Amino acid sequence: MTRPCYLRMEEDVDFRIRFSSLCFITDHVGFRGTIKSSPSDFVVIEIDEQGQLVNKATDDPVYKISKVQPEPNNFAKKTKLDLQNLSFEERSNQEVSTLAGCSDDDQNHQSRSEKEDTVKDGASKGEEGKVDIISSLLDERTNELLNQFAGDVKEKWSSKTELIGPSPEFSLGRILDKNQRAILHSAIRQKFPFLVTVGKNSEIFVKPNLEYKELCHLVSEEEAFDFFKYLDAKKENSRFTFKPDTNKDHRKAVHHFVNKKFGNLVETKSFPGLNYNASNPNVVITVRFREKVHKHRKRSLVECPEGKVIHTAFTLRKENLEMFEAVGFLAIKLGVIPSDFSYAGLKDKKAITYQAMVVRKVTPERLKNIEKEIEKKRMNVFNIHSVEDSLRLGQLKGNHFDIVIRNLKNQINDSANLKERILEAIENVKSKGFVNYYGPQRFGMGRKVHTDQIGLALLKSEMVKAVKLFLTPEDLDNPVNRAKKYFLQTEDAKGTLSLMPELKVRERALLESLHRFGVTEEGCIQAWFSLPHSMRIFYVHAYSSKIWNEAVSYRLATYGSRVVEGDLVCLDEDVDDEHFPNSKVHLVTEEEESANSYAIHQILE
Repeated sequence: MTRPCYLRMEEDVDFRIRFSSLCFITDHVGFRGTIKSSPSDFVVIEIDEQGQLVNKATDDPVYKISKVQPEPNNFAKKTKLDLQNLSFEERSNQEVSTLAGCSDDDQNHQSRSEKEDTVKDGASKGEEGKVDIISSLLDERTNELLNQFAGDVKEKWSSKTELIGPSPEFSLGRILDKNQRAILHSAIRQKFPFLVTVGKNSEIFVKPNLEYKELCHLVSEEEAFDFFKYLDAKKENSRFTFKPDTNKDHRKAVHHFVNKKFGNLVETKSFPGLNYNASNPNVVITVRFREKVHKHRKRSLVECPEGKVIHTAFTLRKENLEMFEAVGFLAIKLGVIPSDFSYAGLKDKKAITYQAMVVRKVTPERLKNIEKEIEKKRMNVFNIHSVEDSLRLGQLKGNHFDIVIRNLKNQINDSANLKERILEAIENVKSKGFVNYYGPQRFGMGRKVHTDQIGLALLKSEMVKAVKLFLTPEDLDNPVNRAKKYFLQTEDAKGTLSLMPELKVRERALLESLHRFGVTEEGCIQAWFSLPHSMRIFYVHAYSSKIWNEAVSYRLATYGSRVVEGDLVCLDEDVDDEHFPNSKVHLVTEEEESANSYAIHQILE
């Protein structure tokens, strides 16, 4: 079966029409059929640089266990952890947790006097440290204006005065050193938990923390103050406890607030308070960081004492799953971000695919531990082992395809024997080959927006247009399209986030940034940079692929399969690696065209 010569991709039409221009590389009639009736009809197996199929299990052990050394008492922490190593103020019934503290089920308590002494001493030292840090990084005038801004915010909130118009902000100026910016962000949030800090192009802005204000409607300001300090400190194994509460509906509202705003970071549970009984049904809500976040952080620190990042390679098998959705799900389960994954190429969604991948900051044993969980998403991982570095796009020999074609039919008005037509088509492909055009996998299956349109908008720096194209819904009634439709109607990124399914990793990353920076040209730039590089470049590559298709189509329509003057050919017939030396590339001359010196398969892409 020959491949049709693609002439032009029209916009906003069904993809079948876009690829149906019947310009063939040969004049064979061909036949019709259906591919991808089910994922098992289309099996794609990556071929690595050594020419091996990646679905084959290796002879090596499945994975190598890295020995985790016990953490020494003087283990060097990151600067941020040093800054946050101070106690937060707790009520008389609360526990004081430390990095080396008790297990989650330990019910031992300090006496009230011991707690007060510890907190008072820790807090005073901590406040001095924050003052010194902020003063050392800001000039006297900026520091004075920062304190004034913080005082104004608190005063307006205390007087119940609503802030009119956009939320006020105060600029601390540009701080070029990345480490100093991180230290300043943390120090300000610890000193003023009712403020948030935002970075834009090395400049730090301070704004009111509206979530802090919202929490103050549910609990005392003292509790809100301590809770946000606790959140920013991110101490492993630490817990925060709100004051005892006898009102079940009120406790439910607090649970709902914390889980809605910070559920990916912490979890809440209710426990009976001190002296709990029928006449005194006081219950406390305890907050603690989710275990997987800190296990991963601790592992990274312990196993990489010299700063060398762990890389774990594996083969991913997925079925009927989009590539980026698979990566997003793995990232959630492993406690990393999608950009920590690298791969040699994208694979089809409606298919069973095998491909090599590498994930940073995850050990082989950690990856092995999630095997059962990811099976529910039709994914498997095997050939797990440690490697030195990430993969890069194009780092493969090719792909092996096993394709089942169903519903075989003759072309319209073709009365020949179908079996003969099929055998003829196969022989044509064997003897004359076909043009390997980019197809729907590269441009998307959507009828309204194609990936190359987004790529063109990005190349033209039309960032708002690119975002809106990305979030344009199809004419299907499902949660994703309903969320996209809501965004185009309202530009309400926060509201759209609440509608967008959790596993739509790209969409949610974009919306979170738009909520933070706004749907402006600058905000949309920041939003695109929230996506991993491999995702961003995919859309630009899609436009490049469209140009390639059109260039090849033009060449075939103009010259057919003849090799003509000006073509570039490869002189070495045995070279099958795309990285061959320039000395092997030759520019066809007029004399060589006349003599038919070269064949069409020697022309370089």
